[in-house]
Amino acid sequence: MPINQLTARVEVLGPPGHRHDEILTPEALDFTGRLVTAFAERRTELLRERRRRALLLASGAALDFPLVTSAVRTDPVWRVAPPAPGLTDRRVEITGPPERRMTVNALNSGAQVWMADFEDATSPTWDNVITGQLNLLDAVERRIDFTTPGGKRYALGDRLATIMVRPRGWHLTEEHLTVGGRPAPAALVDFGLYFFHCAQRQTDAGHGPYFYLPKLENRYEARLWNDVFVLAQELLGIPRGTVRATVLIETITAAFEMEEILHELREHSAGLNAGRWDYLFSVIKNFAHRPDFVLPDRAQVTMTAPFLRAYTELLVRTCHRRGAHAIGGMAAHVPGRDEEANAAALAKVRLDKEREAEDGFDGSWVAHPGLVPVCRDAFGAVLDGRPHQIDRTRDDVDVSAADLLAVRRISGPPTDDGVRTNIAVALRYFDAWLRGSGAVALHGLMEDAATAEIARCQIWQWMRHGAVDRATVLAHLDAETAALAAELPHARAAQAREIFERTALAKELPAFFTADAYARHLVRHPARQREVQP
Repeated sequence: MPINQLTARVEVLGPPGHRHDEILTPEALDFTGRLVTAFAERRTELLRERRRRALLLASGAALDFPLVTSAVRTDPVWRVAPPAPGLTDRRVEITGPPERRMTVNALNSGAQVWMADFEDATSPTWDNVITGQLNLLDAVERRIDFTTPGGKRYALGDRLATIMVRPRGWHLTEEHLTVGGRPAPAALVDFGLYFFHCAQRQTDAGHGPYFYLPKLENRYEARLWNDVFVLAQELLGIPRGTVRATVLIETITAAFEMEEILHELREHSAGLNAGRWDYLFSVIKNFAHRPDFVLPDRAQVTMTAPFLRAYTELLVRTCHRRGAHAIGGMAAHVPGRDEEANAAALAKVRLDKEREAEDGFDGSWVAHPGLVPVCRDAFGAVLDGRPHQIDRTRDDVDVSAADLLAVRRISGPPTDDGVRTNIAVALRYFDAWLRGSGAVALHGLMEDAATAEIARCQIWQWMRHGAVDRATVLAHLDAETAALAAELPHARAAQAREIFERTALAKELPAFFTADAYARHLVRHPARQREVQP
């Protein structure tokens, strides 16, 4: 079927914005509509399966490596595609929202890769989504230079990071764009618009359309993405295998299917990433009903915890066994003006990155340009002139299901300071998210949706098992709501509190705060902007 022949009506319901028409062209909407028409039903079925499995885990069902795919895991032969242009050396990857200033700073940061994040680091207002696409297009076209009203100039340098794009997860919808009268899957909107405008441009420039895939829970969700890639390349006449994608292993269920996920994506695979904060969130969420999975304060749960060590070591072994990159987790420190505090924080970051490099990771994430040299030096010392260490297969690693689930070895009650800190972080993040910011510096750390999810889920779990009583939580909530309103006169403190109450204090624990909060607070349908008929 020709690309300009739609199978369903596409409508843009979001409010028009500056230069939005450069992204929302009839051809781009046509392309995105084709993807949605082809894959929306399968996505719905997979989300239904997610809910079913979550109920089983909550009721005490066992979690183990799938017996049905044992042949994939034991086959010693298969490998993923070799590293694509621009993705051979990935020792430092910087992440952040595709906001204009961040785009320039990240591309100039000295990191090998920039992950432009439409997911956890972006508040999904319609303008953020479309302006983010514009910023990526402008960056690819090298026309993103700009000067602030204060006179500060931002311009691209000669050596730029390779762009990878993280679309929103399968669980989210884009209410401002409908196909056949239904909201489009947000993942396909983010992917489709970027792919349509930038895939050929990136390929012509010697790289390609590269992606990070968030919150996958099993091999079937990876298979769906692979099929999306195949169709998208076919529709635009781009050679099959040009797309590359790194999967974030950031759910406990995906940790049991790492090899299967690589296998599903093997012609399009660019490895796996240890998405540590979302992984911790997934562990808490999936086992929130179980008293033996109660974790202490987040600050006490480091990557040296036995169950997290098992997860990262299995990830490195899995990737290198299949010829894939293994990318480490986020360093979230934000340098400040206190030199002593900075030195202490950077020392922790250095130790973390040295541990990852020594464990066999090929690179790692940072949230701020100031951390790029620390990460680069840590990996440079181990790589010793090589672009990666994929040849280090870590055959010494042997991880069991029990190892991945050994949370009880560090379980313990929270401190009162930990309870209050979680409430403070969640409230302040929700407020910033409501006002359009998805990445927020709080207490010297770059917080995003994943860390806010941890904060509110821990409060729910601690209350569920009597580690903290409701009266204490409400007293801290009152105090932090008042403090937020006093600190920021423009804060949306009441709405932030409402999100907290709905997602941390409800009888049942919502899977994500983002879906409900998005529908209640960020969706705007002032008028039908554009309609594309089949």
